[in-house]
Amino acid sequence: MAAETKKAFLKAGFVLPFMLITTCFALWGFANDITNPMVKAFSKIFRMSVTQGALVQVAFYGGYFCMAFPASLFIRKFSYKSGVLVGLGLYAIGALLFLPAKNVGVYGFFLLAYFIMTCGLSFLETSCNPYILSMGPEDTATRRLNFAQCFNPIGSLVGMYVAMNFIQARLNPASSAERSLLSGPQFDAMKQADLSVLTAPYLAIGLVIVAMFILILITRMPKDGDSDHSLGIGPTLGRLLHNSKYVEGVISQFFYVGVQIMCWTFIIQYGTRVFMAEGMPERDAEVLSQRYNILAMVIFVTCRFICTYLMKYVKPSKMLTIFAIGGMLSIIGVIFFQNRLGLYCLVATSGFMSLMFPTIYGIALGGLGDDAKMGASGLIMAILGGSVLPPLQAKIIDMGTVWNFPAVNISFVLPFICFIVICIYGARMTRLMRPTSR
Repeated sequence: MAAETKKAFLKAGFVLPFMLITTCFALWGFANDITNPMVKAFSKIFRMSVTQGALVQVAFYGGYFCMAFPASLFIRKFSYKSGVLVGLGLYAIGALLFLPAKNVGVYGFFLLAYFIMTCGLSFLETSCNPYILSMGPEDTATRRLNFAQCFNPIGSLVGMYVAMNFIQARLNPASSAERSLLSGPQFDAMKQADLSVLTAPYLAIGLVIVAMFILILITRMPKDGDSDHSLGIGPTLGRLLHNSKYVEGVISQFFYVGVQIMCWTFIIQYGTRVFMAEGMPERDAEVLSQRYNILAMVIFVTCRFICTYLMKYVKPSKMLTIFAIGGMLSIIGVIFFQNRLGLYCLVATSGFMSLMFPTIYGIALGGLGDDAKMGASGLIMAILGGSVLPPLQAKIIDMGTVWNFPAVNISFVLPFICFIVICIYGARMTRLMRPTSR
């Protein structure tokens, strides 16, 4: 029985490739979640508004958008392995560019490094996600992708831990208000010291990525589901655009990534406001908020493992609907509670988000065959939601108060809308796939 289950989950010869590609999920998870707290860090280091600091997310997720379609053409022409190698190469280059960016001391140079790094992440996600789907039978594809994606938040947890203990806790404790009073030379000296702290973890991960590049380069990867090297852009796009399950999946993914990045990025601002209202100093409030962010990620990864198991018994689309409703309910608490209860609701939201990315991905690409290589690019381009929506939320936060409510609370109306879109997609897919359900 165990052997049969194993065969149903993964094809023969794919154990080592599955392990290596799954490791890549953790590596881009690290990059995503060491970066989210940097919005607040860059805002302080360069004495900028939250909106200006959120340009980190614009550069970060803009790279995903710009490179996803070229990546899909590349892997269709060559192979999944080649796409993974290009992704790792760009990831390493972008991370190592933090050293010259620190020496220059210009915010725009860091944005360029983030953009190059995420061009690599775009290649990785466009290659790895459909590669995992192709490594076994189609009827277990969504569960297989959910399992691989479980290691993404493990990398995220490491990224959060590094951000909290090796960046946030080591930055100069001067508050934003105190920094605004510094003279030019004093400000430059503090900025350079803080940038040195911020840069070190990126240089370390850059070296790790170089090692991973070499390991995958020398490992033989089976080419199942990877043999059609013709581009066929026009006919493929036509089929994809006429597939409502796929198109609606791309739209839902846009809003999902938006809600994920908003909840994980601005938990720092939300928690900082709550704790400072209790009398806590700003830096201590930021560090404690990051601990709540780590707790949110622990809940996220735990729920993803649980959901992967439950998908043996419950339709993925039905679970997506239920969890989207749960997300809406938790966000209502985030908006209306102005104390730690609101922060607890925001932490709980991560549990409801846990299954969404791989489940939307698996549903949208289900049954596409070789078109999944190009279809994957649309779902990765949808990560643009992480670039578009957080700056809109940041603009609301910068307003201070809205209707006598803290603006940071009101800003979570945007995640609430995102959950509505995801809920509609889950409900529609449950009805659409009902005739073929088993």
